[in-house]
Amino acid sequence: MERPNYITPAGYATLRREYEQLFGTERPALVETISWAAGNGDRSENGDYIYGRKRLREIDRRLGWLSRRMKAAKVVDPAAAADRSRVFFGATVEIADEDDARRTLTLVGDDEADAGAGRVGWNSPIARALRGSTIGDVRRVALPAGEREYEVMSITYPEPQ
Repeated sequence: MERPNYITPAGYATLRREYEQLFGTERPALVETISWAAGNGDRSENGDYIYGRKRLREIDRRLGWLSRRMKAAKVVDPAAAADRSRVFFGATVEIADEDDARRTLTLVGDDEADAGAGRVGWNSPIARALRGSTIGDVRRVALPAGEREYEVMSITYPEPQ
């Protein structure tokens, strides 16, 4: 059985925007260009036709992937979290390692993860280790650079609107 594809409302909206952009704008313009290029004769050396067909396949592949991800998505609003004292989906957590170096992470859906911005995927090793923890808990995380211990310093959730 496949794991649920948890995603925040903002992450779902981003996937939806990309789908609509590709399907409603880019793909029709590309089909028009391919049709024009096909009417110019010899297709074997027609760069517009060859590149257009290649790009159309890429767009169709991406549209299929986006469609599957949106269909499997389970939108969870972190602002509606019942237990705000524990780390669950959508929590923003400040952690400190053994050297007291602090980091702030937000646990989001795998499709909206961006480690550089502090958004880690729900199924990443660090997110799995932090799940269910409370302030003061120490969790051991197996990372590519080796095992590290992190202490949970604070937990926050977005405010309900």
